[in-house]
Amino acid sequence: MRRPTPDPVAPGQELVWDYPRPPRVERVDAAVTIVLGGVRILDTSDVVRVLETSHPPVYYVPIADFTDGALVPASGSSFCEWKGAARYFDVVVGGAVVPRAGWNYPTPSPGFEVLADRVAVYAADMDECTVDGERVVPQPGGFYGGWVTSMIVGPFKGVPGSHGW
Repeated sequence: MRRPTPDPVAPGQELVWDYPRPPRVERVDAAVTIVLGGVRILDTSDVVRVLETSHPPVYYVPIADFTDGALVPASGSSFCEWKGAARYFDVVVGGAVVPRAGWNYPTPSPGFEVLADRVAVYAADMDECTVDGERVVPQPGGFYGGWVTSMIVGPFKGVPGSHGW
């Protein structure tokens, strides 16, 4: 399938079609918050993101930075050809339980070691996720965990018709 026509890029924005494949992991100077059940369960500036062609960045934050009890190991696993074997977490606060809304790579593949003690969370399953105060939009399609901000431009993998990108 052909690469789609990129959206226009304004100064200071990143085009996801310029991201590499295989993906790259990088530290970013950003503040990330996550709210569930009306409770802020994460507020951190210790952030890395994974960048992959056609995908919004996936933000990984330290497991230890979540409020106590917010991440509960869940059943199941998956495998990424680049990052390795993933495990899942239910995200829990008060009476709210979101099954398998977070994941991490406890023994990541070479080049992704920084992810070992970090977790990514599906923004669509949370009340709110922010990067530097901007509320993120979940990556389309529900399968991928990218966070869309005003600083990135698509089109993004996950929209209808993008399976072959």
